Amino acid sequence: MNLHDSTRRQFFETCGIGLGKIALSSLMTREALGATGAPNSASTPFLPQPTHFAPKAKRVIYLFMAGAPSQLDLFDYKPKLHELAGKPIPPSVIAGQRYAFIQPDAAVLAPCFDFSQHGQSGAELSDQLPHLATVVDDLAFIKSVKTDQFNHSPAQLFMNTGSGIPGRPAMGSWLSYGIGSQSSDLPSFVVLKGGGSLSGGAAMWSSGFIPTSHAGVPFRSTGDPILHITNPKGIDNQAQRDSLDLINSLNRQRLPKVGDPEISTRINAYEMAWRMQSAAPELMDFSQESQETLDLYGADPKDPKKGFANNCLLARRMIERGVRFVQLYESDWDHHSQVKQGVMDKAKIVDQPCAALIKDLKRRGLLEDTLVVWGGEFGRTPMVEASAALGRSQGRDHHPQAFTMWMAGGGIKPGTTYGSTDELGFNIAENPVHVHDIQATILHLLGLNHEQLTYRSQGRDFRLTDVHGYVIKDILA
Repeated sequence: MNLHDSTRRQFFETCGIGLGKIALSSLMTREALGATGAPNSASTPFLPQPTHFAPKAKRVIYLFMAGAPSQLDLFDYKPKLHELAGKPIPPSVIAGQRYAFIQPDAAVLAPCFDFSQHGQSGAELSDQLPHLATVVDDLAFIKSVKTDQFNHSPAQLFMNTGSGIPGRPAMGSWLSYGIGSQSSDLPSFVVLKGGGSLSGGAAMWSSGFIPTSHAGVPFRSTGDPILHITNPKGIDNQAQRDSLDLINSLNRQRLPKVGDPEISTRINAYEMAWRMQSAAPELMDFSQESQETLDLYGADPKDPKKGFANNCLLARRMIERGVRFVQLYESDWDHHSQVKQGVMDKAKIVDQPCAALIKDLKRRGLLEDTLVVWGGEFGRTPMVEASAALGRSQGRDHHPQAFTMWMAGGGIKPGTTYGSTDELGFNIAENPVHVHDIQATILHLLGLNHEQLTYRSQGRDFRLTDVHGYVIKDILA
């Protein structure tokens, strides 16, 4: 063997020194675990793990509205904007701010819709959300969320991974790594995508430097849930099983020679794929659902236009089968032009299924330990965006200073509104909530201290919330 071509492990393995082999064993164990005290190894990535304290939620359904919905036209009503409509926003308000496409002195755009109060909580909602209005007393609205990012790709990454730079583990990956899965036949972290593109791309469900066993697995709402999950023609189950056994035996021979934990990941991936060949078709079989349930969601597995409704129903079916984290992405909320029509179109798609998900979980006794989260990557400006050069008019630009999210279910205090913005909806007036606070709260509800869930990579300990984050205690039940 050429010494320059050998690795440390190969040297220790072949040198015949007992101490070297002991050191190798220690090294492989430590590196496979990723960090001192890490909960799961690469060889057993999904075993359920103890939490730091008693959890209120066992699982998460995250409804991510990619493109950033206009909080001013859905949740955060500001009558003052009607008074100032068409006039430049006061200079004192926008001092020192920068925007993606508009000038800071752009004119004010009034709310596009009527608002009214609903439920015992009196939560104000746009008339574009009539279905959500029926469940407001189950929700906690957070009207004072802020982010560090003002363009879509880094902002989507920031909300999903805690960093605006690709390469960090997604929230679902952290949960899979930290507390494992309740399912042996389906992935711990599943991704469901609606129509349109996602600026953050696949980095939003990547496991980053955590073993790739914990990466999000994209499912489809129609046809095969995962591409190539069915056997090709001429290959029966026995032939498939024999092939997997051969591949796994080769991987298991290779693993102790090089100690790469990604080989364990590969072994687990093949075995999970085998189990999913049986579990996934049953998961996707909506014929088990009553017509009343399909009508509740507005779902139709044969209609691709019902993708979001189908995905919401599919998310409920997944968490019933032990999936830990289901991430739904619904795109095309980026209304730089004609925000009124854009919000109307998207609200028609998401309003009924979101409300149905809350009702369905509640009546099945699942809402009490399932956390549902809804929101985008930032908000929209109270000023109008108009550009003849770009063909834009009556739109709203990116607004990272303040936007609205809502949560429901496991451990959330229902019928709550937390935080507020000023009379223009421009700045936070009360109880600011940073993105890392949202992430810290989600981890807390699943029994995890966000400061203690870490992974060592490149000589330092990383965590989802970086070096920030506070649990939003006032929205907890």
